[in-house]
Amino acid sequence: MTSRPLTLVLSFALASTAPVYGVYAQSQPAPVPAQSAPAPAAQADQGLEADDAGLTGSVSADGAWQDLGIAITNFATDNDVPTQTNAGSTGALGRALSQVVASDLRNNGLFKPSGPDGLPQPAYAQVQAPDYPTWSARAANMLVQGYVRAGADGNLTIGCYLYDVQLKQQLMKGGWQVAPSDWRRAAHKCADMVYSRLSGESPFFDSKIAYIAETGPKDHRMKRLAIMDSDGANHRYLTSGQATALTPRYSPDYSKILYLSYLNGQPSIYVYDLASDSQKLIARTGNPTMAPRWSPDGKWILYSMASGGNTDIYRISSSGGTPIRLTNTPGISIGGSYSPNGSQIVFESDRSGTQQIYVMNADGSNQHRISFFGGRAATPEWSPRGDQIAFTHIAGNLRVAVMSPSGGGLRYLTNSWQDEAPTWSPNGRIVQFFRTEKTSGKSSIWQVDLTGKNERKLPTPVGASDPAWGPVRP
Repeated sequence: MTSRPLTLVLSFALASTAPVYGVYAQSQPAPVPAQSAPAPAAQADQGLEADDAGLTGSVSADGAWQDLGIAITNFATDNDVPTQTNAGSTGALGRALSQVVASDLRNNGLFKPSGPDGLPQPAYAQVQAPDYPTWSARAANMLVQGYVRAGADGNLTIGCYLYDVQLKQQLMKGGWQVAPSDWRRAAHKCADMVYSRLSGESPFFDSKIAYIAETGPKDHRMKRLAIMDSDGANHRYLTSGQATALTPRYSPDYSKILYLSYLNGQPSIYVYDLASDSQKLIARTGNPTMAPRWSPDGKWILYSMASGGNTDIYRISSSGGTPIRLTNTPGISIGGSYSPNGSQIVFESDRSGTQQIYVMNADGSNQHRISFFGGRAATPEWSPRGDQIAFTHIAGNLRVAVMSPSGGGLRYLTNSWQDEAPTWSPNGRIVQFFRTEKTSGKSSIWQVDLTGKNERKLPTPVGASDPAWGPVRP
């Protein structure tokens, strides 16, 4: 079952006087989602006006590492008591929270934070009153501090603060009330708050990845639908492996996963509902079917189907119905991905004699090739920002590359033996893909930033392929 939205804590006590909290309050006021354990009543916050003067660094889309001297300390606690988490007591949980925040910021390719290991541990009262001289002496420009408290009901209250050490100024603060099982989400929300404030980019850490979990020998793999957090934690299988599962994609509202299943040997398109842990059949054509994809508004599903010697792209309502054929040319056309505004579709086709990338309008008109750089090109995926298309370039090895929607600006992001099937982070700044080992044939999920310099392998309990990055969670 999918987890509930986090409760945004708009007021809770850290000391004798209750401060008021808001997440991204400067530019993105957030409503309080409904939850069975309600947050305290909201109060007006006079201390969260725009604070742009406190920004001492910025980042660019494709720039090198931005070393802003970010120090991240262990989150403090007012009372070290047991919690119903795998981290243990609130003291141990405070260390775990800061480690997740530091890992998120370290692994995104923009920042090089310090800590929490080797840094001073602030007292609980210092969370809102930093010891600026200590951090200035350590050449820290930015300071991230926080705390965790356990309530009588077992739920956790977690606070996060971002300070500019040189200006001795608070830049952001956020608070969340979470069930024990959701403590990592609060850490990701904290990292998102820091990342967005310092980079000016949209958040993406509090998101999930759908992928195909692979076990068994190379010639007889079991392939199951699975999900995990954006950093590889909280892995869960969604299907049993009785039927091969392929090419998952999250719905735009995060509530469902679209995928291809070979139940009883018949290729069928299913939608898995995360709230009810149930699935619905969308299409069973009787013909080879592949690569289902959502439209940005969630109303349509693209898929490819072989019929009459050709493989073409079709569109069908997300509730089922009669499919509409969008391509009708000799050869194979597959892998449609909508532009963010839904007006265009990028896809691959071998109508020219080799696999290449094409773009067409959403109704199938104006089909034209955009890849003219040698070799073959496959698995295109439009960036959520709309400015780039990621794809697999095949010229000897398989490499993940990006280009503009017009076909210019080719850049390689990876340089291994077999990297393929890119998927974008929700903010369009990180690309995930799967890498296959040459000798064993085992696959694993990796990610790389847009510089191509900062690669990272995501931990999975078994082999993994076909990643699909979902939207930021509510």
